[in-house]
Amino acid sequence: MKFFDVHTVNSSLQLAPSQWRRAGVLVSCLLACLPGIALAQAPTWPVKPIKIVVPFAPGGNTDSIARIMAERLTQTLGQSVLVENKVGAGGGIAAEFVGKAAPDGYTLLMAAMPVMAILPAINKTNYDPVRDFVPISNVGSNPFVMGVHKSVPANNVQELVALARKSPGKYNFASGGAGSVSHLSAALFVNRAQIDMTHISYKGGAPAVTDLLAGNVQMYFGNFSELVPHLAGGNIRLIGVSSEKRSSQLPQVATIAESGFAGFRTVTWNGLMAPAGTPATVVQRVADAVREALASEGMTARLQQIGVDAIGSTPREFADTLRADIGIWSEAAKAAKLKME
Repeated sequence: MKFFDVHTVNSSLQLAPSQWRRAGVLVSCLLACLPGIALAQAPTWPVKPIKIVVPFAPGGNTDSIARIMAERLTQTLGQSVLVENKVGAGGGIAAEFVGKAAPDGYTLLMAAMPVMAILPAINKTNYDPVRDFVPISNVGSNPFVMGVHKSVPANNVQELVALARKSPGKYNFASGGAGSVSHLSAALFVNRAQIDMTHISYKGGAPAVTDLLAGNVQMYFGNFSELVPHLAGGNIRLIGVSSEKRSSQLPQVATIAESGFAGFRTVTWNGLMAPAGTPATVVQRVADAVREALASEGMTARLQQIGVDAIGSTPREFADTLRADIGIWSEAAKAAKLKME
């Protein structure tokens, strides 16, 4: 076996001072470039399909919004955006699933206002709407409209309040079930107006609307899609909208807020959220993609067809909306005398 003489090796590596300086500069440059080389080679998000989890069954507004957005985000982000429906516990199963998912941007929630602001106020949930999620963008919202039967001699909110105050307990309001948005919207209104109306609960909005049309109940807070199609029949009258501003779909109908109840606002919304801890760069990229999509007139028109007004908020704006609505719906739950189960 051949051994190298240390002195021989050392002598062969002897360099002039200027050569050592040049060698040092070269090594320093190589080391400085390594982070840049690694960054250039690192994959950027997204590198695989993204999943949007919907808390309700296919066919409803939340599902429709998710599928409309998934189609457009697939084009913008360059990866397939898939929709998965996880039904149960009033939307709580889907929220818990996403809240516990890896915060890598590949599992998102098409959050619905009732799941994030109402359900935690009336039920013990395995998720916290603020702690467990990071808001990305509020895609769109739709207010509710107050409809009364034609037999009620009120053409606006003020006249309805005057009637109810004159005859406490004479008038009633329908809802799609205890704790539903129709129930809580009406309960909040009744509480702020300081009037006495009886709550009639139904198993869903459809039977409630049927009895409103028949005159068996006098008032109902419903979605536009539930009540507007029945205007032509002449059996109901729409007298108030629950948003802060008048709706572009019913500009002639005053808001409840401008009808003597400043600050009244009950709207439902759908927006994208991610698990807490998702990188801010990913959150911002999705938010930008949502706003870019909603800047298209075609997208806005598709949402308006299902009664949704496009928003496309920033993450901070969406976070503010969430916190405000948690307060509003907690007040409504107390007004409806609902206790956490």
